[in-house]
Amino acid sequence: MYLIKTPQFIQNMFPHFTWRIPTSEKQIFLTFDDGPIPEVTPWVLDQLEKYQAKASFFCVGDNIRKYPEIFQQVRDAGHTIGNHTMNHLNGWVTENLTYFHNIRQGASQANTSLFRPPYGRVTPKQTQFLLRHYRIVMWDVLSGDFDTNISPDQVLKNVVQNVAPGSIVVFHDSVKSQERLEYALPKVLEHFTALGYTFDALNTHEMVESELICKRA
Repeated sequence: MYLIKTPQFIQNMFPHFTWRIPTSEKQIFLTFDDGPIPEVTPWVLDQLEKYQAKASFFCVGDNIRKYPEIFQQVRDAGHTIGNHTMNHLNGWVTENLTYFHNIRQGASQANTSLFRPPYGRVTPKQTQFLLRHYRIVMWDVLSGDFDTNISPDQVLKNVVQNVAPGSIVVFHDSVKSQERLEYALPKVLEHFTALGYTFDALNTHEMVESELICKRA
């Protein structure tokens, strides 16, 4: 089971995580997890370019190692890079030192201090350590494109019905998500562009501002 919209009380419980970007502007922050891979990531880049959209790619370090030319395409297109561990490890079931070492490997490949834990799963002790070295980026809207039990149209509805200004939205540039992603992403870009939204990449300044606002709240 997973939540499409992250409830506010969960966001409030973990104020040092970045869940969304506080703004009244019509901005959406698309993020893509698990790439880069040649089967999906170049297609995602093409779709984003059609709408002059920028996004953030939370990359698995081993995929960067295997497909450096695809990774460079993401960088050259001006998108933000985040770390998604070296081998897509689940923090809940991984010993801390192993997890931290794997994250450091991923960060070295991606050359970034932004980190998103795979599955959003990280323990309190892991969080204490990681926040000293990384900025942890979560989300407030999960597309569900990874879920083989839902239709592509449901993925589209998950996003369209839950996005608000400043939303951080999760998609996956993975083979598992490909069918649903290829249906939903172009329609999301078209729908929100028609409503006057822009699609922007995360940056450290915005996330620092987000954290300060959360602390004052």
